[in-house]
Amino acid sequence: MTLSLFHVSEEPDITCFVPRPAPSTNLDGSMVWAIDNKHLHNYLLPRDCPRITFYALPESQPEHVSSLLAGTSATYVIAIETCWLERVLQQSIYVYELPTDTFIPLDTGAGYYISRETVTPVSVSRIDNLVAELFRRDIELRVMPSLWKLHYAVIASSLQFSIIRMRNAQPHRK
Repeated sequence: MTLSLFHVSEEPDITCFVPRPAPSTNLDGSMVWAIDNKHLHNYLLPRDCPRITFYALPESQPEHVSSLLAGTSATYVIAIETCWLERVLQQSIYVYELPTDTFIPLDTGAGYYISRETVTPVSVSRIDNLVAELFRRDIELRVMPSLWKLHYAVIASSLQFSIIRMRNAQPHRK
């Protein structure tokens, strides 16, 4: 399978991606971030929307699969907070396909790639119905009042997961 890389934005008119410092990693220097096609669904939501995404690996423990993926026929799950649903339903996003030649893998389990060079997109497509696009990609969308209980359960599991923008989640209730 050929590698395809993307950058998702709420901005419709990006002509080039210039490397910039990573705000939340221990990486030095500036970079352009990209996501591979297998994990693109993790970013088909408004940028600031907190979310937990997960799926079973072949080596995932059966009890984790049954407790966290029970009842779903979807391959992947994305959970968001109820307070974000209206924005998800109204937001359009732009998916920029990027050339792969200057990118190197950073975390293949999460689908992250970086380039230290300025990158010009190959193409851009607009997605107006984010929920329909997620469903088309075999995603179960869970809408929950709070993500915190799931957050701890997924971290303690053997499933592959990404936890994105939790700093924007509703406050943790003790």
